[in-house]
Amino acid sequence: MASHPTILVFDSGLGGLTVLREVVRARPDARYVYVGDDAFFPYGQRSEDAVIGRVVPLMGELLDAHAPDLVVIACNTASTMTLAPLRARYDVPFVGTVPAIKPACASSKTKRVSVLGTSGTVRLEYTRALIRDFAGGCDVKLVGSVHLASLAEAALGGAEVSDEAIRAEIAPCFVAGDGSRTDTIVLACTHYPLLLDRLVRLAPWPVDWIDPAPAIARRVVTLLGTASGHGDAPGVAMVFTSGRSHRLSPTISPYFSGHILA
Repeated sequence: MASHPTILVFDSGLGGLTVLREVVRARPDARYVYVGDDAFFPYGQRSEDAVIGRVVPLMGELLDAHAPDLVVIACNTASTMTLAPLRARYDVPFVGTVPAIKPACASSKTKRVSVLGTSGTVRLEYTRALIRDFAGGCDVKLVGSVHLASLAEAALGGAEVSDEAIRAEIAPCFVAGDGSRTDTIVLACTHYPLLLDRLVRLAPWPVDWIDPAPAIARRVVTLLGTASGHGDAPGVAMVFTSGRSHRLSPTISPYFSGHILA
């Protein structure tokens, strides 16, 4: 393993920046390649066959171009659909992002948990199997949002996104009845933590929002080891399949934890 391993972080757009931020904090010495497949965004509205047919060959091109030591699939939809074929085809270690149902249900006091994901993620048998295996007596509601990922992408890009639009997407997550109400919501799309401050503010009552990014960072450290060496942080290369470029704007720069665009 190189003293400064290369980590490729892959997402359908900008949502994976929430994962990149945590992984960079855990391994500030690594070199990073961030890939946003924005030419195929949003994944959540595409079929499983379409996502597999897109991601698996594209990953082969990215591995040839960047030779990473580890790949983080920083997208719930892509992870639940493509991790198995990716691991079967390529030798590099893959760290996926799957709905954090087990820790959410373990921590819920009211035993009412909602899973807020894309329509693609919530309709998969993979997600339903997680509920069967790990709900632990919780009443788990699956909420498939059609627009929230796009709203998060737009907001990070500087567009104005109304409170009403966000509130409409999260409203089905909040369930009350029989003397209890939802107290925990799983953010099952890495785009959603981009809006976390607004989600907290617009919620009809306080809940715990479960972001998978810290757990992903811990898994990366388990596979690659802890940071070693000192000196300046290596840069982050950003690649977008649409060919567009991103400047390190005030809205994006916090996700790089001191790294600069290479």
